[in-house]
Amino acid sequence: MRYAYGITAALLLGGTAATLALQSPATSQSVTPAGDVALTSAPKPGAPMSFADLAARLQPAVVNITTKQKISVGMQYDRSTGGPAPVVQQQEGGGSGFIISADGLIVTNNHVIASGEGEGAVVDSVMVRLTDRREYKATIIGRDVASDIAVLKIEASGLPFVEFGDSARTRVGEWVIAIGNPLGLGSTVTAGIVSALQRNTGSGGAYDRFIQTDTAINRGNSGGPLFDLNGRVIGINNRLISPVGVNIGLNFAIPAESAIPVVQALRGGKTVARGYLGVGIAPLDEDTGAVFGLPKESGELIQSVSPGEAADKAGLKQGDVVVKINGRAVTPEQTLSYIVANIRPGTKVPVDLIRDGKRMTLAAVVGTRPAEGQIAKRAFDPKETKPTDTKTTGGKLIRDALGMAVLALDPQISRAVGIDPSIKGVVVAEVSPSSSAAQRGIQRGDVITAVTYKPTATIDSVAEQVAAAKKSGLGGVMLEIHRRGNNPEQVPVRFAE
Repeated sequence: MRYAYGITAALLLGGTAATLALQSPATSQSVTPAGDVALTSAPKPGAPMSFADLAARLQPAVVNITTKQKISVGMQYDRSTGGPAPVVQQQEGGGSGFIISADGLIVTNNHVIASGEGEGAVVDSVMVRLTDRREYKATIIGRDVASDIAVLKIEASGLPFVEFGDSARTRVGEWVIAIGNPLGLGSTVTAGIVSALQRNTGSGGAYDRFIQTDTAINRGNSGGPLFDLNGRVIGINNRLISPVGVNIGLNFAIPAESAIPVVQALRGGKTVARGYLGVGIAPLDEDTGAVFGLPKESGELIQSVSPGEAADKAGLKQGDVVVKINGRAVTPEQTLSYIVANIRPGTKVPVDLIRDGKRMTLAAVVGTRPAEGQIAKRAFDPKETKPTDTKTTGGKLIRDALGMAVLALDPQISRAVGIDPSIKGVVVAEVSPSSSAAQRGIQRGDVITAVTYKPTATIDSVAEQVAAAKKSGLGGVMLEIHRRGNNPEQVPVRFAE
């Protein structure tokens, strides 16, 4: 379960509306859980006398999930090799899930089966336990980081299963029940009411819209279903907000209307396509709104535009305030990221904005959102210290000769390092501590605009000047360095021995 301490959200670790169908393991015959003889005692909307019959019929379709992975917890001396060796321990985790087909397709949260070591990393093994104590090894069919949804498969048949309902018809105040595996205790049923709909927790993105309930949810409930009184899955329990790490009645579930298209794509072996503009944005607070003559929280400010992406092609610029897109007002509840991500890629949409005090409308063709890991890599953080890959010939020559790795400079990186976007050059991404460059104070985020007084706007042009100097028998080069808040300076850097 994702937790939030104070106001920060965290996870609960440890289409068409569909009606519920429960399958009997023995007969595999469909049973409708509400409105027929099979569930004549099911609670009616209003004030149910008991959830017992409904819970008894739904529990067999809810599973406990156990995961295992090996993690490094440190280093120790290895006598056989005479050097350091990692100390590895096995870590166990878990959560909940629910069966959506008689042949063993299971829906859960992605964070239940993610190892926490990167977007593509998963745990070593996933085991599924049914309420009748049968256990199966599960295969990961598909997973989506952005929506935090994963689909698993176990090899079985004739299983009880549930189907999604229509969360768009859910109302605040309605009764709901949650079934899951809180704190590793096994199948547990809790009940409550819907506290709010379309709740924005502030985590951003296309899926920061939840059903808020006061149903008791704790660690291990992640991935479990939230049912309405007809036994339909209207949400996937995902996170809670708590100052103490346990339930205080602020619990959040991914709405079925958001989950259904993701599940359908994953079970079909497809990736989820989301809209993308390619902009960095910031909400309009009171001060920023005053600058543009707008009420606060009525629009979002574009802070950066990625070259070649949809916004750039449409003519959007840094400093524009987007107030509406595709006819929908941009607000804290309906953010630009949320609206765009839920537009089909390739769709042409109007973008209403304010530029230099004037209202105008541009047309943008929505692009396809890259994987979250790729987006993260595009954001250049001058304070990062992670190694930089050197794939090009020019990049390798610069690393070998000068002990540094460089990246092509673009407007987004320029803004990140505090350099005028009109300046042409390359940005230092990594510096070897033993290099002459490091000794001369060159650091990540510095921008190189010339080598031995010759302008160098690309990685290859830097490499050419370095190669020419080495061929001439020189011992190094003079680099023109631009750094935030400083005038350009010439820095001599010797070649590596």
